[in-house]
Amino acid sequence: MQVRVYGIKNCNTMKKTFDFLESEGIEYEFVDYKKHAPDGALLVRFADKVGYEALINKRGTTYRKLEDEDKKKLESEKSALVVLAEKSSMIKRPIIEFPDGEIVLGFEPEQIKEQF
Repeated sequence: MQVRVYGIKNCNTMKKTFDFLESEGIEYEFVDYKKHAPDGALLVRFADKVGYEALINKRGTTYRKLEDEDKKKLESEKSALVVLAEKSSMIKRPIIEFPDGEIVLGFEPEQIKEQF
């Protein structure tokens, strides 16, 4: 497996990530949540690494537009992962998965470099 980058293509943070990876000569496979919605198993794998709370992008418009009932669902891992699978725009981005299974959550150039 090569490096996989998960996110949404038109996001500004994703664009910075792509530019950084390319400038560093890092080859990657991009998985666009808009074309390939994340399934429960993938989200569980990520949550096992960083905790489900870290996966939730609370700064974005998707989160801000959530009804209080859905925000309440984010308090439990099981229901939160269901909400994230349904509303993938609310997953923090990027998620960069390395061949050894380690991940970097968010655009963190130094953490990315450390993986190489």
